[in-house]
Amino acid sequence: MRVRRLRKTPAHLEITAFINLIVVLVPFLLSTAVFTRLSVIDLSLPAQSSEKLRDLKENDLKLEIIIRPTVVEVNDQLGGQLMDPIKNDASGPDVRTLSVAILMIKNKFPDKLDATVLAEPNTSYDNLVKVMDAVRAGHVANGTAVVKADFFPNISIGDAPIVQTVAVKP
Repeated sequence: MRVRRLRKTPAHLEITAFINLIVVLVPFLLSTAVFTRLSVIDLSLPAQSSEKLRDLKENDLKLEIIIRPTVVEVNDQLGGQLMDPIKNDASGPDVRTLSVAILMIKNKFPDKLDATVLAEPNTSYDNLVKVMDAVRAGHVANGTAVVKADFFPNISIGDAPIVQTVAVKP
């Protein structure tokens, strides 16, 4: 007995509805996309505190800036405090005064490029970046023009040392 086979035609894939959706969806997504500009700050970790200091010269500088809730301290890790603490204003660290202080230090040590910024755990990110920007670069008068100059571009960040408070017994 003969077997009859039906001729089957291949089914066509109907994708016109999907293509219409893509044609509408792609321009919509591109028009609503937010294009952001990313900024990258090159940082390094501070050197370990057990570093040998005997090979350092007398006029060497290991600049460290400590961000506290009420003040910004500018210190030399080798020689102690370089200047009086800079009081914070209502918006955070006084970066103008800090810039002037950093410029004076840079004039005294023109070859130094390294600085360490130490922040307490509750320091806001904005305040940390403001201080880092003031330490990294600033504006300097060059004759009659004001030009941008690098102060200490190689910045390391770390945790600020804890301030020991003495409890007074009544």
